[in-house]
Amino acid sequence: MKKDFLFTSESLTEGHPDKLCDLISDSLVDHFLQQDPHSRIITECAVSTSIVFVAARFDSDASVDVANIARNVIEKVGYHRRTFNAKNCSIVTSLRELPPNGYRRFDERNMSDQDIEEIPVKNQETLFGFACNQTPVLMPLPIWLAHKLARRLRDVRVQKTLPYLDPDGKTQVGILYRDRSPYRIHSITLIASQVKEDEPDPQKLSEDIRAAVIEHVFQDELIKPDGQTRIFINPDGPFIGGGPALHSGLTGRKNGVDTYGGYSRQIESALSGKDPLRIDRIGAYAARYAAKNIVAAGLADACEVQLSYAIGLSRPVSVQIETFGTGKIADEELFARVDRLFDFRLAGIMKEFNLRHLPSCTPGGFYRQLAVYGHVGRTDIDLPWERIDKAPLLGSS
Repeated sequence: MKKDFLFTSESLTEGHPDKLCDLISDSLVDHFLQQDPHSRIITECAVSTSIVFVAARFDSDASVDVANIARNVIEKVGYHRRTFNAKNCSIVTSLRELPPNGYRRFDERNMSDQDIEEIPVKNQETLFGFACNQTPVLMPLPIWLAHKLARRLRDVRVQKTLPYLDPDGKTQVGILYRDRSPYRIHSITLIASQVKEDEPDPQKLSEDIRAAVIEHVFQDELIKPDGQTRIFINPDGPFIGGGPALHSGLTGRKNGVDTYGGYSRQIESALSGKDPLRIDRIGAYAARYAAKNIVAAGLADACEVQLSYAIGLSRPVSVQIETFGTGKIADEELFARVDRLFDFRLAGIMKEFNLRHLPSCTPGGFYRQLAVYGHVGRTDIDLPWERIDKAPLLGSS
């Protein structure tokens, strides 16, 4: 990687059609696991003008009203337009109950190490976790700021600070790097959907968003916009309504938004819409957990952990650790410490993070909170893979 470069990352509000699909999919995962923690559930969603399509494959003792859950999500997000709303949109479902499978009927919380070893993964995947010291949460700065702007754009709409906004929104932040460290804010772009074309006018919209969103977000940041920062607010003109009435959405289409904003490698498969038996979801969380603890321990300024799994095996067939020349100890020693302290087996990850039971002990559900503003690097949710409890052990091993 070059030492001096420009990098941009984007984020989306919950009203963006792709994020709306992720929300519906993960809300279904929550409802299945709340009733039956041993559920197997894979669900995908697509939305367009006045229509929602949900496909789900499941093996569960739960009884879930798929259409009603989808409508509740749409209502909560805030879509009340004639072209798309919770009451009148058509909900089309394709539901298939999978044959009963004893594979899901184990309780990892009470399993011995040998028991965990005997639980294989059922799909093949290569997964990535990343961390760096650019922000307090050890995330790349562009995606961290893009998420903060997107959350604030949501807040000023919900709190009626800017009541003329609709739910669909997008943010992008460009950071100039010098010697691989963030140097200045190059550009900020916000796309905010409006209820009416002439309310407010473009100048008023720009002034309001600069004051209520941009200035609010950057007041506590070390690097702030300067006189040369390019700021774009609805640069193509008024964005009226937005949402599924203007552009379609699909579960899992924004992996960069869900992870590291494209700054590092990411999983190819969708993260949302899958129960914890899917290694292509929870393996990404385990990889982030390891990478974050390595950086938190001061063993590297940036770290990528790569896990590769094969069907029928409990352990990854390959574990790779890359520190991009920033490592403080030999690669062999770093790998040995990680190998001693982290369990990358399927049941081991489930046990470490309590993943099948979090929906029941989290008000409003757990996985639906991950669908917007990132599956990693969160400060508003107590995510087990964001803890740095192993950093002291890594540093002293």
